[in-house]
Amino acid sequence: MNDTTYLNGKYDWGIDEIVAQLSDLRVQSLETRSRRDKPPKLPSRKELQLILDGLGAVLFPNRLGLPDLNDEGIDYFVGHTLETLLRKLYKQISRELHFNSGHQGVHIADHERAIIIARQFAAQLPAVRRLLDSDIQAAYEGDPAASSPDEVLVCYPGITAIIHHRLALHPGAQIGDSFFIDHGTGVVIGETAVIGRHVRVYQAVTLGAKRFLKDDNGVLVKGNVRHPIVEDDVVIYAGATILGRITIGRGSTIGGNVWLTHSVPPDSNITQAHVRSELFHGGAGI
Repeated sequence: MNDTTYLNGKYDWGIDEIVAQLSDLRVQSLETRSRRDKPPKLPSRKELQLILDGLGAVLFPNRLGLPDLNDEGIDYFVGHTLETLLRKLYKQISRELHFNSGHQGVHIADHERAIIIARQFAAQLPAVRRLLDSDIQAAYEGDPAASSPDEVLVCYPGITAIIHHRLALHPGAQIGDSFFIDHGTGVVIGETAVIGRHVRVYQAVTLGAKRFLKDDNGVLVKGNVRHPIVEDDVVIYAGATILGRITIGRGSTIGGNVWLTHSVPPDSNITQAHVRSELFHGGAGI
C-alpha cells in the first residue's frame, strides 16, 4: 500500500478535491438559475416526513400513535402532538414562503402568513379524517382479502398514499371521497386530474397528459389543465393508461392495459382488443 492512499493511519479518499468540485457545480447551478446570491433554504424533506408521520398519529392515535394509549390519555396525546407538529410545520411553511418571496434575511410578513396557513391547515384536519374514513371503508369493502378496516389502515400502501394526498391538500389533483388504490403500486395521478366519488384504480394505472404544450421559445407551458376527469363510480383496472383532458363517464369500467385518449360516455365498458389464438397441425397455416 503506497503513501498516497494510506497516511498516518488514515485512508486518503480525495475528499478535498471532491468537495471543491461539488462547490464549483453549486455555483454554476445558481448562476444558471439567476440566483447568484445564496438562496433561502427550502423546507426540509426529513422534517416534512416526520410531520406527516406525526399527523397520521394525530388522526388515528389508536392505530398509528403510541402503543398502549388509554381512553384518558388519547386527547392529551393528540393535543400535545398536534401542538408540536404545528410548530414544526409553521417553520417549514415559513421557509417555503421565504424562498418564493426571494427575500434575503428574515421577513416578518412571511412568518405571519405561515402562522395563518398552519392554523387554517389544522382546522381542516377533522374534514380530512372524515375523508380518510371513507377511503378506508372503500378499501375494506372493495377487497375480499381485507379482514378489517384497521388492517387496511395499517398495512395497505394505497391508504398510505391517500393519507399523504389528503394531508397535503394538493392544490391541483382533486380526489373525491371513498377512493381506493388497490395494491397501491405504480399509480400516477397527474396534477390537474379530477377524480369523483367511489372510484377504484388498480396498480400501474396512469392518469397522465397526452402532450405538453410549449410557448414560442420552446419552453413548457405550466399550469394548463392536461389530465383526465374520472367521474363517480368508475373502476380502472391494472396497467390502464388514460391520457389528456378527457372524461371517463360515471359508472364506467376501464379494462387492464387499455390505452385511452378519448372520452367515453357513462356506463362504458372499455377493454383491449381480444387476443387471437389459432392452433395449427401438420404444417397447416404455413
